[in-house]
Amino acid sequence: MAISFTTYKLIILFMLDNSQEAISNSRISDFVLEKDTNYLFLQQALSELVESGLLEKKIILNASFYQITEEGRNVISFFEKDLSPELRRDIKAYLNSIGYKNPDHILTPADYYTTTGGGYAVRCQIIERGATVMDLNMAVPSREAAEAICLGWSQKSQDIYAEIMEELL
Repeated sequence: MAISFTTYKLIILFMLDNSQEAISNSRISDFVLEKDTNYLFLQQALSELVESGLLEKKIILNASFYQITEEGRNVISFFEKDLSPELRRDIKAYLNSIGYKNPDHILTPADYYTTTGGGYAVRCQIIERGATVMDLNMAVPSREAAEAICLGWSQKSQDIYAEIMEELL
């Protein structure tokens, strides 16, 4: 079954709209290329969705991850009906099947603790496929600062990792 270029875009938007986390290029490709084998269309669709501001792309350990933007959510809410119910069901089943068993799944735990001197320290990690990619421990000035860092870590960890790698390399 040949899929139109517009349908490629809708599949990608629907998939990311139904995921709470960024999805890797390889996971998107696995699903889409099972339906149609035009890899170039898929990559062009991803590129155009990023350029138009409907998706955000992040590179982590040489892998591309995509996340839908608010504008992307608005677009798919309007055009979702253009995807067949069967295709929407297939996408949801695929997302459910990869769930937390996803080998590309990245965990970003963060916690704080009281130091022996009575201050506070924060430990932030990035764990991919069960292996620690980054383990950051730092002293912070207050409990409030520690809590704020822990709350923001999951959303900012990938950018922080990329910046550190860029500075060090």
